[in-house]
Amino acid sequence: MSSLILLAIGLDLWLGDPRHWPHPVILMGNLISALERRWNHGGDYSRRIKGGLLLVIVVGLSFGLVWGAIAGLNLLSPWLGKAAALYFLYSALAIRGLRDAALAIARPLTEGRLSDARRCLGMIVGRDTAALDEAEIARGAVESVAENTVDGITAPLFWALIGGAPLAVAYKAVNTLDSMLGHRNARFEDFGKAAARLDDLANWLPARLTTACLWLAGWMTPGTRRRGALAGTWRDAPRHPSPNAGWPEAMMAWLLGVQLGGISHYQGVPSHRALLGEPRECLDAAHIHRAVRLMHGGWLVFLLLGGLASMATSAVLSEVTGIW
Repeated sequence: MSSLILLAIGLDLWLGDPRHWPHPVILMGNLISALERRWNHGGDYSRRIKGGLLLVIVVGLSFGLVWGAIAGLNLLSPWLGKAAALYFLYSALAIRGLRDAALAIARPLTEGRLSDARRCLGMIVGRDTAALDEAEIARGAVESVAENTVDGITAPLFWALIGGAPLAVAYKAVNTLDSMLGHRNARFEDFGKAAARLDDLANWLPARLTTACLWLAGWMTPGTRRRGALAGTWRDAPRHPSPNAGWPEAMMAWLLGVQLGGISHYQGVPSHRALLGEPRECLDAAHIHRAVRLMHGGWLVFLLLGGLASMATSAVLSEVTGIW
């Protein structure tokens, strides 16, 4: 495993995501918005083609510019190249940001300040939050922690272990495209189809590996309910409309002994998602704290197993190249 990945994790845990620092995702978002405004018109087929072209441009530029910046700086000094790679790896992670966002909801919820908790939840989810009670606020926070453990932590780590900083940033481009364009409505149904499909593909294996790592982390996390979690997740996860998000959400629900899913409202329109887990406990702020502990345990197990797999792969390749 690259020591740069460990350093990037340390930086993320220490600094989080300072708002005044330049961030690749902001640049990606600006480019996506500009091209979407120019190209998202015409017939269904035309919009699909142009949406696919936007995908190729944004992901290709993200990978190419990061690779080029690191390679160019390496020519000046290996230390400059390493510093650039470290920054890009750090920018692809959101461990502290996810933790802070979840705890920002839990604190006012614990103190009974529901309006503040709703406002903080509204900053990280797309659903309507103005009328949510304590249990629904906690549900939204726990679901967000579970899903974003993949999007913000383990999937970037997975691609970084395979292809370093360029591939980790390319993954963030795919994820950003999906978050901005992958909506099932009249405006984005066709234009964002390619982005949504590629995001599903990029997260398919990381989501399932993360689910297993959350289960392993449950053995080290007090208060979890591991009995029936594997079988329950296997049963519940495919019911989720997303091919990936249901896996970590279902595992989180079973480990916490709560039920996630149900009805959420988006701009006043109700949307029903399959129920995940069993309601053995009533959702409250304490479950947000426990979800954050499971999140930390999950990415630590993921990193450990990923490092071992990386070392084993390197050893095998060394043996094979030595033979030839």
